[in-house]
Amino acid sequence: MIPDFAGAPPRLGTDSTKWSRYAPDVLPMWVADMDVPVAPPIADALAERLRHPVFGYAAVSDRVRQVIADRMGARHGWAVSPEHVVLLPGVVPGFNMAARALVPAGGGLHYHAPTYPPIRAVAAHWGLRDAPLPVESDAAALRRAMTRDDAFLLCNPHNPTGHVYSRAELEALAQACLSAGAWIISDEIHCDLLFDGRRHVPIASLAPEVAARTVTLMSPGKAFNIAGLKIAFAIIQDTALRDRVQACRLGMVDQGSGLGLLAMQAAFTQCDAWLDALVSYLQANRDHLVQRLGRLPGLRVSAPEATFLAWLDLREAGLGADPARVLLERGQVALNPGADFGAPGFARLNFGCPRNLLDEGIARIAACIPT
Repeated sequence: MIPDFAGAPPRLGTDSTKWSRYAPDVLPMWVADMDVPVAPPIADALAERLRHPVFGYAAVSDRVRQVIADRMGARHGWAVSPEHVVLLPGVVPGFNMAARALVPAGGGLHYHAPTYPPIRAVAAHWGLRDAPLPVESDAAALRRAMTRDDAFLLCNPHNPTGHVYSRAELEALAQACLSAGAWIISDEIHCDLLFDGRRHVPIASLAPEVAARTVTLMSPGKAFNIAGLKIAFAIIQDTALRDRVQACRLGMVDQGSGLGLLAMQAAFTQCDAWLDALVSYLQANRDHLVQRLGRLPGLRVSAPEATFLAWLDLREAGLGADPARVLLERGQVALNPGADFGAPGFARLNFGCPRNLLDEGIARIAACIPT
């Protein structure tokens, strides 16, 4: 049966962060949380578990780690052992743990900017040198900027631009890090949402020497729309590196929720057809959005290669220095302000929603732009 992504149930009144932040007349197209129902096997697995009335601490079974290892092989051609898997409640705690473990105070944390706000916040959390590079920078620029005390925090697919790094790009970045003796922390949370037939390449899969210096972070939260269940994982193939990162849980980071573990297993073993259908729906939404917004004066948007997020350049759209605020106040449509990503004049739009909501959002944006 073909999933009905056009028929998402209303979410007002469900304690949704996305839908409760603004007034009811505001259309929320901001946080990376899709308005689509989860795949039936996930809902069924959760419903079955909820029939048991006790919800105590959950153990991470050997099966969970094996499911993840099998997924890496089947999906990405990456040979991973179950013992390489570290369970987490989210990717954000994961890259903060890794930065704390690997980069000494005063060391540099490099990343491609603009970027996801929690990545921008990492250096300040741990007394590190914040060292962004423009997203168009090549590997040579990264190599010149890095020292042995540094780490490169890769975001692939990139948030907010939607760029998918090619194998050649990843090889060059990895070599830059290895040459400097630096670490790689790789946020790959959107890796299952690639368009136009692209395939994701985990940077740690390039070579054993790259894997030995890489912490890879993934989660089913974005692709399967279960972010609220708080489940993610790191893959760390080097034993000493894995122990070093694990030691930085520091009593603050657990292994995720029991319901999240259950949902992840269902997602990774029973939902590939659903995921393929979702990617097709999102790609059609992307194409529709780019075509419609491309007609608006002063607004520039390129088709993202992955994710359900579009990066809008509104600097010449006549909406002033803070276009997201103007769109919120005049159009009652909420986008993520570009300034949060380090790029004033831009905004991020979430097109992971039914087409009718997407069209409503486009119409509200269009009504705000001077002609």
